[in-house]
Amino acid sequence: MSKIYQHSTLAALMAKQMQGTTTIGELLTHGDTGIGTLDGVDGEVIILNGDVHQADEFGNVNHITDMDTKLPFATVHFASSDAIKLDLAPTDFASLADLQHGYHFTNNFAALELHGNFKDVLVRAAPKSTAPYPSLLEVAQKQPTFTAENISGTIVGYFAPELYQGTVAAGWHLHFLSDDHTFGGHLLETHTEQLQGTLELMSDFQLHLPIENEAFRDHTPMADGLKEGIQAAEGGH
Repeated sequence: MSKIYQHSTLAALMAKQMQGTTTIGELLTHGDTGIGTLDGVDGEVIILNGDVHQADEFGNVNHITDMDTKLPFATVHFASSDAIKLDLAPTDFASLADLQHGYHFTNNFAALELHGNFKDVLVRAAPKSTAPYPSLLEVAQKQPTFTAENISGTIVGYFAPELYQGTVAAGWHLHFLSDDHTFGGHLLETHTEQLQGTLELMSDFQLHLPIENEAFRDHTPMADGLKEGIQAAEGGH
């Protein structure tokens, strides 16, 4: 079993805490694969083998090489030898999301990485916000979506149990990056061809809180409607 490392909480983003509170360099000491967003909830970050890309609101994919680049929220891990090898026949998002039942991990964290060919991929990317920050729900309502067809790439992301809703978005949170690094984002829907990859069932969840950031320390969590707000902001996935 391996460990997931998460910086900050989704509830903090819901409470308008979108300022960058860790760096790419620091994050990569805790994992070389994962997902996140940049300062101001600027697009969708995809990290594969220590290589960091950001899918932005304009449909571009940017290679992030500055280790001082800041993020308000991210989740990463290092691959484990305990990973389950997957070889999936043609499928769609709903079938991917049902993996927790087949592999019995509804009540623990899991990491998924799948590579292959996709008939179509629908993604979205959060538009960058500046202080004073809006709510994550407001940001979500303005997110552009993008579609690609007949494309090869990688899905990467995590499953979180319902028990941790608020700290995370319960259920699946998956990002996509094409092999040529020209298309990516937060995965909303897909129809795939053959996919190969790994599923890792995690025994440890490490939550890092940016307590050196005064705004984070002093913010008031959004208690009412948190679950509904997160579901709306995450696009149902």
